[in-house]
Amino acid sequence: MQFSAAQIGLMINGTIEGDANITVGSFGKIEEAKPSQISFLANPKYEDYLYTTEASVVIINASLVLKAPVKATLIRVPDAYSAFATLMTKYQEMAANQLTGIQHPSYIASTATIGESVYIGAFAYVGEQVTIGVNSKIYPGVYLGDRVVIGDNTTIFPGVTIYKDCVIGNQVIIHAGVVIGSDGFGFAPQADGQFTKVPQLGNVVIEDQVEIGANSTIDRATMGSTIIRKGVKLDNLVQIAHNVEIGSNTVVAAQTGISGSTKIGKYVMMGGQTGIAGHLSVADGTKIGGKSGITKSINEPNKSVNGHPAFDYTTSLRVQAATRNLPETEKRIQALEKLVAELLSERVKP
Repeated sequence: MQFSAAQIGLMINGTIEGDANITVGSFGKIEEAKPSQISFLANPKYEDYLYTTEASVVIINASLVLKAPVKATLIRVPDAYSAFATLMTKYQEMAANQLTGIQHPSYIASTATIGESVYIGAFAYVGEQVTIGVNSKIYPGVYLGDRVVIGDNTTIFPGVTIYKDCVIGNQVIIHAGVVIGSDGFGFAPQADGQFTKVPQLGNVVIEDQVEIGANSTIDRATMGSTIIRKGVKLDNLVQIAHNVEIGSNTVVAAQTGISGSTKIGKYVMMGGQTGIAGHLSVADGTKIGGKSGITKSINEPNKSVNGHPAFDYTTSLRVQAATRNLPETEKRIQALEKLVAELLSERVKP
């Protein structure tokens, strides 16, 4: 798809400097871009590339004062990074909208309800009484169990498995290999040392505008629902256990695990490889450093924590610094002990 600088300017409410009729058809990093590509400059560290780039169009901040002539056509906006992201999103949507219809071979139950302008890729399985909303995209190899509900404008990439009775909202993006609604890890210990499986009879509810990274897993509830609220963003390889609830606009980085029945608040940020024990609560706005272990509830909103077990972020940094100095500290303590012993021996002499 080709777009002129003038058309792009209208899409992102930008001001054109240069040839408004020049066209571009793809994206490129400012230091590598070629003619007929569009790029952006948001980080001042890359400003030198603005004067040498081969890109035909560059999106820049309105406040940027040029230090030298620029060959590219410029589009000035209040926030270049946000505008470029908006542009790429619109481009992706336009490309996706070209996908419609049902490819074969695929299986679609006669009781399924399929909305308008839906795409269903080859080898997809759509079970009994499934509902798929308008303009949603179901890529090849997706499995939708019985009574699954998919909202409007939702994209489910190849190899995703969604078990029966789960509900997916509008404008959700689910990346390849995700499993939603598999059984929660529930086993009852017996007197003879064996474990009896506890049936997992609930479901998973994913609200609107959620994005789930590749190969993440979200377990169905024992009873009720595991709930991912509106606007949550999960990275790749995230494990969400049964009956967890994640509040709106929370972001979770890769390889994080959240144990069963834990309640995560709104606007929480979790670094990679965070582990959270079960039946806890995490307050709104909490920031958790990478590789932290949460072993007790965090009840104070907007608190930053770090470490294992996690505690106040600033204190944890001081502890880390002190830990690095332990060998030297040990030597000083030994020297002080020796000095004290010598002073005491001097005092007891006749």
